[in-house]
Amino acid sequence: MSSRDNNRASASSTVKGLRNHAPSSYSLKMESFSILLNSKNTESYRSRPFPVGEYNWTLVVYPNGNKRDNGTGFLSLYVAIDNSSLLAAHRDVYADLRFYIFNKNERKYFTIQDTNVWRFNVFKTMWGFSQVLPLDTLKDSRNGYLYDGDHCEFGVDVSIPTPFKMSELFTITHNFPTPRYTWTLQRFSTLPKDDYSSDAFSVGGRSWKLQVYPNGDSRAKGRSLSVYLKMDENEKIKPYEKIFVRAKLRVLNIIPSNNVERLLDTWYGAGSRGWGFANFMSLSDLRSLFGGFLGGLFGPDELKVQVEMEAISSTKYFPS
Repeated sequence: MSSRDNNRASASSTVKGLRNHAPSSYSLKMESFSILLNSKNTESYRSRPFPVGEYNWTLVVYPNGNKRDNGTGFLSLYVAIDNSSLLAAHRDVYADLRFYIFNKNERKYFTIQDTNVWRFNVFKTMWGFSQVLPLDTLKDSRNGYLYDGDHCEFGVDVSIPTPFKMSELFTITHNFPTPRYTWTLQRFSTLPKDDYSSDAFSVGGRSWKLQVYPNGDSRAKGRSLSVYLKMDENEKIKPYEKIFVRAKLRVLNIIPSNNVERLLDTWYGAGSRGWGFANFMSLSDLRSLFGGFLGGLFGPDELKVQVEMEAISSTKYFPS
């Protein structure tokens, strides 16, 4: 059980376990510990003060439990903040606490902590757990908590969370006013270059370009039309920034129901400014006289490529 004002923390908020790492804030090794366990006049033992952050703290051990906090029959462990440093701060102090008991059998530390943060103030200067270990478990040397001639070792980690100074806000925008951009490549069958890029267009606060390889890029040369959506080279992207994009890339047909469409669902970044499909559609289908993609049998020999933006993310960084 943990002490939290007049209310008990729920069992689900208490975390127990074993770990190899020793306490980082303070360690207390006590020899002949059973003498304190059998003492009628020893309620608690307080360590010397130790500093964490701007404050001084004390580890408090109740060998036979803190009876005022429902700790009868258990070992109780607490941390107390020095009242003078608390008064000087003129504010509440929030701390995460993890308590340790060394187990020689396991060569590890039994730990107990609460998932909630503890609030220290002038009205409540001590927090901890009233029921850390049953005394029967602690006193039985076969369990490994009392070892080497009645030794026992305790410890605590005190961590003071500080408010974050850096943050970011990730947002995905959709339902754009003008989500579609259509690009027409004239005299497509006689285009001499390997690839072509459209003029820049703006959607979702970013500038984009379509890129087409009429005879396929290096992965689809002579077999397929390659189509890509690129972020304009003038767009500035932070090295760590990732931009989510969902868009539909299309090659338009004179019969709209025969359009060829592929869904792009990916992340753009400083090292990945262009995404698309090397094998968007076969060149044989594209160039078919009756296929309807280049304007039909007596059409104008033009290719129409379209993108429809469905979602684009943006991230605001604080500070920028």
